[in-house]
Formats: sequence, C-alpha cells, structure tokens
Amino acid sequence: MSTRTSALDAVVFGVDIQSGDIRGDAPSYALVVYDGDDENLERDVVSHRKLRRLIADVEPAIIATDNMYELAADKDQLIHFLGSLPSNTRLVQVTGDEQPETLSRVAKRHGIPYGKEPMQEAEAAARLAAHNVGYEVSAFTDTTELKVSRGRSTGKGGWSADRYTRRIHGSVKRRAREVESTLDEAGLEYEREVREAYGGFANAVFTIEARPADIPISRSRSGDVRVEIERERRDGIEFRPLAKRRDHVVVGIDPGTTTAVAIVSLEGDVLDVWSSRMSTTADVIEWIVERGRPIIVAADVTPMPETVEKFRRSFDAAGWTPERDLPIDEKQHRTNDHPYENDHQRDALAAALYAVDDHADQFERIARKLPAGIDRGEVTARVVTGGETVETVLEDLTEDDEPDEEETEHEPRELTPEEQRIRDLERQVERLEGHVDTLEGRIDDRDEEIEDLEAELAVTRREERRKVRKDREVSRLERKVERLENERDDARDTVDDLEEKVERMKALWKLDHSNFADVSEKKAGLVPVKVVDQFTRGAIQEADEAYGIATDDVVYVRDASGAGRSTAELLASFEPRVVLKDGGLSDIARSILFDRDIPVGPAEDVAMQEVDELAVAREADVEAVIDDWRERAQDRERDQKAQMVDRLISEHRAGDNEA
Repeated sequence: MSTRTSALDAVVFGVDIQSGDIRGDAPSYALVVYDGDDENLERDVVSHRKLRRLIADVEPAIIATDNMYELAADKDQLIHFLGSLPSNTRLVQVTGDEQPETLSRVAKRHGIPYGKEPMQEAEAAARLAAHNVGYEVSAFTDTTELKVSRGRSTGKGGWSADRYTRRIHGSVKRRAREVESTLDEAGLEYEREVREAYGGFANAVFTIEARPADIPISRSRSGDVRVEIERERRDGIEFRPLAKRRDHVVVGIDPGTTTAVAIVSLEGDVLDVWSSRMSTTADVIEWIVERGRPIIVAADVTPMPETVEKFRRSFDAAGWTPERDLPIDEKQHRTNDHPYENDHQRDALAAALYAVDDHADQFERIARKLPAGIDRGEVTARVVTGGETVETVLEDLTEDDEPDEEETEHEPRELTPEEQRIRDLERQVERLEGHVDTLEGRIDDRDEEIEDLEAELAVTRREERRKVRKDREVSRLERKVERLENERDDARDTVDDLEEKVERMKALWKLDHSNFADVSEKKAGLVPVKVVDQFTRGAIQEADEAYGIATDDVVYVRDASGAGRSTAELLASFEPRVVLKDGGLSDIARSILFDRDIPVGPAEDVAMQEVDELAVAREADVEAVIDDWRERAQDRERDQKAQMVDRLISEHRAGDNEA
C-alpha cells in the first residue's frame, strides 16, 4: 500500500542548512522542492530571506527539516517563524519531537535514500515528510479569533456625527451577521461576543474552533468595517505526529458476499469488529490500515481462502489457519465474551483470537528479551513475519548507523558574551515593542470606549432635552386644560342659569288663566311683561341683565316714584311699547317719556299674572292703556298749543301798550 500523504498533491519543501549559522552570519539553505514526482525534483541553494519569500509565494503544504533550530535561533524566533507561515503550511521535524533521532537512522528505517551532503539531507527530509514521517511543530492551537470592528473613527458630537456613528455601527452589525451566517453554513463551531453601541455593534469577536485555512473568511478592511483573523497561541511548542500511531495487531478475515474483519491486539484485546456487503478490497484495506499494522492475517478455515491470502500479501504479514476448519461450537465458545453483530463477524473474530492464542507463548518470549525503550510491536513484527531472531532485530535497532557522524544539534549552541548581550537586547526590544503594542491596543480600546460613551452621552443629552421640552409642553397643556375646565364650568353655570330662566318663561305660558274669562282655550291674546322693581338705574339694568329689555316690550315698574332725568332717559333708550306703573311718576320723568312718545299708564288698569320677575298680561288691556294715553297726549298737546297762543297774544298786547 502507498502511505504517501495528501501533501503530495501539493508541494513539500525539504530544507537543510548549507552554510553559515542562523544565530550569526547570514545562512544559506539547501532547498529541495518535492511534489511526489522524482523526475520533477527541484534543488537550489537559497538565502534565508529568499527561502521565506518562496514559502510565502508557493505556500507549500510542508516545510521538512531534521532540526527546527536551523530555521530559528531560539524558541521566540521559532514561534515568530511559525506565525509568519501561510495558513496551509506546516513545519515538520522529521527526526522526532523533543528527543529526535539522527536523520540517517530515520531514513534507513523507512527506506529513504540518505547522504551526508546538505542537499541530500534536504531531499531525505522532504521524502520522509511526504510519507507522513515526523512531527508537526506547532505554536498555535486550532482555535481562531475573528474580530469584526470599526474601520474608522466615529468622530465627536453633532447631529451629523450621530448619523455617521449610527451608520458605522450599523455596518459593523451587518458584517457580523454576514460572518455568523457564513460560519453557520460552513458548519463551524464558534462562540460570539459583541459589544453593542449606538446604532449597532462597536465590535463582534468570534472564537472559532478551526484553523484560519478552514474558515471561508479572510482578513479585510473596507470602508466602515475591518475583519481581523488571528490564531490562538499556545503556551509553548507542541509536537504532533503527522500520522496517527498504529500499533501492531492480528487481523481475522471472513471472506464472502459479506466480508467481515476483526482487529485484535497482541495482548488478545478485541479492538474492533466490522462487516459489509458493499465494500471493495480497497475499502477493507483502508479500514484495517486506520486501526493498526497487521502482523498476522488469520482465517477460520484451512487452507487459507484466496481472498484472505491477497489481504495477507498486501500487508506483507504472516498467515495463520487452524489445523482443521473451526467448528461452530468452538467459535461460539471462544467469542462468547466479545460482542458481534452476525455470524460473519463471529468467524473473523474467532480466527483472530485463535491466532493470538497460538502465538501467545512466542509473543511472551519476545517481550521478556526486550530491554526498556524498545518498541515491542516492531520487534515482534520482524520476528513473526521476517523470521529474524530477537537478538538480530535488537542489534539492528540499537546500532549506530554512522558512528563517526556528528549528531545533529537540536539545542541552541552556547553563545558568546557579545552574542548573548545582543540576544538579551533583542529580547528586551521585543518585550518593549510587545508592551508598546499592548499599550497602543489599550489606547485604541479606550479611544473606542470614549467614542462610544460620547455618542451615548450625546444621545442622552438629546433625550434629556426632549424630555425637558416635553415636560414644558405638558405643563403648558395642563395649564390650558385647567383654564378650559374653568371656562367650561363657568359656561355650565351660565347654561344652568339660562335654562332656569327658560324654564320660568316656559312656565309663564303654562299658567292657568282661569281668571281670564275671555281667554280662549289656546290662551291667545296674552302679552309678556318685563317687571322692574323700582324706577332706578340699578333696577332697570338688573332686569335687562336677567331677561333683557327690548324695543316694543311691555315694562311694568312696581314702584315708579323717585325717578329722575337720567333714569327716565335710560328707560326711554330701550324704546318700550308701554310703561305700566304703580305709584306716582315725577314730572320730569313723565315729561321725558312724553317727549319720547312712550306711553305710560297705571298698572291697575291691566290684569297681570306674575311668576318671579316675569309676568303676562292681556293684550286688550295693554292696548286700552295705550289708547287712553294717546287721548290724554292729544289733550295735553292741545292745551300746550292753547297756552302758547295765549302767551303769544299776551306778549303782542303788551308790546302795543308800550308803544
């Protein structure tokens, strides 16, 4: 089977230092570019700067080296180097993790050509990494922080600035929702934390359980919004094997229409059981490879079926069959303590367990001979499948392939005092720069917070001004309402008074006129009379205010004595039809009323019915009083004319006598 990594679908860089030292003089590197095709293998010697540029341009899947400290002088520089790599590029140390082996030993174990020249070591590293050999060097977790924030300052104060702030925060909110929708569509797990601000979001931080390469969003800055992506950093350096560890196992296979496979450890523990009707040979092999490296492939019948034999040859494993076909009852007894789903899985499991039972003594003898630190599975596999002795395998595994070869240095060398001083100063500068970056970040955060608070303050002030204006308007309206309520109450009082007057006037027409013998059934021939208590200005004005005195009204004065000129002139100004009186009228008042042609007669000549201030009289009586006054007026006029003639004659005679 091919064990090449999917990285070969892209590019692997094999790197080894050619000359110089990463800690001092500018180094040069032997670079091998390997894409799985031996004919297209590229070799070159490049500077450190050019190597970094090629990594950025080509974005290889793997950068393979036998010593990670050939690319960085120390841990801090190594972390910085890892952080500068493209998101899809991994640094792989092919010789191991914290306690690496020599490159020659690793290459020999995996059958990779090796030579001492830097270019040959670079090629060996590239080929090993392409076959999933080595450990990925990582300083970052698979968690990524994506931050959506404002792309520009929001400014300060004013209505225009408020609209501008709302627009920016609204844009951040819309972009955050777009990011959230994209992450949901990609099926990524994340947590979201937002900081709300006037009109939307000041920022939104997404903590995503994925590498930047797996996130369908990139860094950007467009107008009002910027998107920043940064991987979460580990506390230190971590080594992760390119290929998952696969222990040596024993495999039982039951072929047929339904193929069943059982995986059992060298200790006899059942690791997995599986069966399928639709799987191909390749599918079965892939399933086995994912779970271990077969030492023995077993069947439950003898001779071994051809299909099982093909699987055995594919893994270059030893075969096992029973001396005779295993009876069903024995298979049931041997698998009684282990779960399975059907008879096919039971037969495969029984074959694997009986194979382990048959080799149990051999496995135990091998284990007793192994010193500490030696992989039991590797030795057992070579003894069982290759027929080697334990001693031969141990000698091969422990011998130094190149006794005179200088071991690869995986730790930074001891620096000179000058280099150490430079290193200390560089670290101090880095710390100070980091501190400056932290402080600048805090300042930016504080500036953003101040801008947010100023925007909120502006909003609060506007709201307060609105509230003050509202309170003033409410107070004004309350005063207006109170005034209108008072006016309403006064109007209601006036209406009540008028309604009472109307009721009294209506009552006048509902009076029983039984004492008027000539009044018809419909009470026709009656006239209303306006009553004035005294012949004074105040009484006349009160009567006018109470029910009004109009032209041609019949006015009744209860007490006509004491009237003077002004009082008579006031009453005459209303031009009443007739004035009925009780008591004597003064000469001056009589004269004024006479001159104004206003009839005056005694009230006793008119039959009246009174209710409060109002009264009703018979029309005929009123007309009789008027007619009587007119006759008297004519007599008075004749008397006045006779008196005037007599006076003129007397004056004439007096003049003649004097002559």
